[in-house]
Amino acid sequence: MKTIINSRTSVLVAMILSASAWRLIFATSHTPLHNFTPIGAMALFGGCYFSDKWKAFLVPILTLWLTDLAMNYIYFHQFMWFYDGFLWTYGAFAAMVLVGTFIKKVNIGNVALACISTALLHYIITDLGVWLDGRMYPLNWQGFTACYIAAIPFLERMLAANLMFAGAMFGAFEWAQKKYTVLAA
Repeated sequence: MKTIINSRTSVLVAMILSASAWRLIFATSHTPLHNFTPIGAMALFGGCYFSDKWKAFLVPILTLWLTDLAMNYIYFHQFMWFYDGFLWTYGAFAAMVLVGTFIKKVNIGNVALACISTALLHYIITDLGVWLDGRMYPLNWQGFTACYIAAIPFLERMLAANLMFAGAMFGAFEWAQKKYTVLAA
């Protein structure tokens, strides 16, 4: 009998879903962990480990969307399919998955470089969207620089979260592949 979903795929999906739970748990907290989420690590992880590239993009992006649905309800007390600026966010997220596809050898250096790259990509893409929206910052050089300066704390949290969650996710899966050969590609 043919296996519909293999063990490796199941574990990868479970790890991404588990990481996304952190995002929901701390969605409304006003602690230093607010906006300290695993989304960048989830994107890198999916991009790196799913051998089918459609899964590499679908699983992390679908997980982001599902947690966004929940967070929109938590924050705004209403159900929203999409929010203003979601295209910029999801475009940045897809770019992060793409970066993950370029990780051919998983080691601390490659994962750390990917974490830094994806934090910067997220910062550049999403904050360009915030600036171009024109509601928070004027569409001039002063507005542009004010937007990016105001976003520096978000960049810092994204980078720290990428490093921590990617370290945990990549490390756990590399260990699991060595212990359980069925998980190896």
